[in-house]
Amino acid sequence: MDASGLMGRKSVDDIIESGEGEQQLSKTLGALSITAMGIGAIIGAGIFVLTGTAAAQYAGPGIMLSFVLGGIACAFVGLCYAEMAALIPVAGSSYTYTYATLGEFFAWLIGWDLILEYAMGAATVAVGWSGYVTSILKDVGIAIPAQVAHAPGTPIDGGGTALFNLPAVLIVGLITLLLMRGTKESARFNNIMVAVKLTVVVAFIALGWGHVDAANWKPLIPDNDGTFGHFGYSGLLRGAGVVFFAFIGFDAVSTAAQEARKPQKDMPIGILGSLAVCTILYVLVAAVLTGLVPYKELNVPDPIAKGVDAIGIGWFAILIKLGALTGLTTVILVLLYGQSRIFFTMAQDGLLPKMFSHVHPTYQTPYRSQALIGAAVALVAALVPINILGEMVSIGTLAAFILVCGAVIYLRRTDRHMKRPFRAPAVPVVPILGILSCLLLMVGLPLDTWLRLVIWMAIGLVVYFFFGRKHSVLRRQEGNAA
Repeated sequence: MDASGLMGRKSVDDIIESGEGEQQLSKTLGALSITAMGIGAIIGAGIFVLTGTAAAQYAGPGIMLSFVLGGIACAFVGLCYAEMAALIPVAGSSYTYTYATLGEFFAWLIGWDLILEYAMGAATVAVGWSGYVTSILKDVGIAIPAQVAHAPGTPIDGGGTALFNLPAVLIVGLITLLLMRGTKESARFNNIMVAVKLTVVVAFIALGWGHVDAANWKPLIPDNDGTFGHFGYSGLLRGAGVVFFAFIGFDAVSTAAQEARKPQKDMPIGILGSLAVCTILYVLVAAVLTGLVPYKELNVPDPIAKGVDAIGIGWFAILIKLGALTGLTTVILVLLYGQSRIFFTMAQDGLLPKMFSHVHPTYQTPYRSQALIGAAVALVAALVPINILGEMVSIGTLAAFILVCGAVIYLRRTDRHMKRPFRAPAVPVVPILGILSCLLLMVGLPLDTWLRLVIWMAIGLVVYFFFGRKHSVLRRQEGNAA
């Protein structure tokens, strides 16, 4: 095997030029839509579920500080993403950035990993969406049969087991059709959903603040129970590790670079703006929630609804469920969107079949890859229970973050004179801090997460060496040049 097959890399100019070829994605997204997309991806399962779990199990009222730590760690990575997204304004996210630095082989590994990350993330949130919509319909007197609202084998009241999760399939199917129809329409829908979701979150903060019992904040950092990560200062760190993954929406945002009207300006605003807004909201929600309800009582799937019950405004509970539903909907939308754009870019490079790089002549979307992804995610969401779909925590996302931080350092050395519309400050300090933050979180991940990654990557290596390497556009160009 020759070295160029593994380490060959595109120049930044080549990558940008390839993004300006015949198959064009429409440039319809401005800074506001990209920021809304980031908020749509970040505020969802995290703010409506993760806050209570992390407070009850790890950090207590100190979860407020955990969100600050998580936001700071994520900001290091976000600054690197902003530089790379402005420098290389094409679809593909960390896959594209890795191609420009570490070469095709490592780009394939990251791209293959992101397939698992985005698809399983979308399926997990779809199952959560199913639970919320079932609950809301039950509140208004409409009962979805349990047999078609859970994964196969799930025990149901009255005996028997469920067959499949129909609501999860329907929401994935509807969003897939919307994304196939057009980016502009999808972005407009997402903006509306984000507005509703933010209204609900801000209303919870405003209404809840007047009912906070400051005694629930004491002690702010509960004493450690003798186990690392269970309260105390180690609990703050563990809590930060958990809530870090509530911020990862900016990774999906970076996949929109090729469809941004002014990527050099819009991408940094979208990435950093969504991070800033969401960090502030997370801290405020955590403060109100732990002030309304003793932290030990928050280990429930719907902690915000529990907080609303403590406020004592009955009608607001329904509104919160609707807010959660819209929040989860926007997360599914952004994850499915980002996954299709990574497919699109990998197919353009020849690492996946070319059919996935085809753009619809009317809608200007990668409709084939979007349809395949939607079908696969719907199937998984229908058949796999949420506890097996697992934690949103992903070692693969952290690996992608590390490579993006490394890419900034690498390109500052090899292409130091290149014009950078946005420059991450204090390089290499900021990228190094991003790398160290991610490594620290990776070390604490459980064994089954590592095993899942190893198995998926082994499958990816087979696909690469039997298909991708043989059809690589870059390898053919290098062969012709030789």
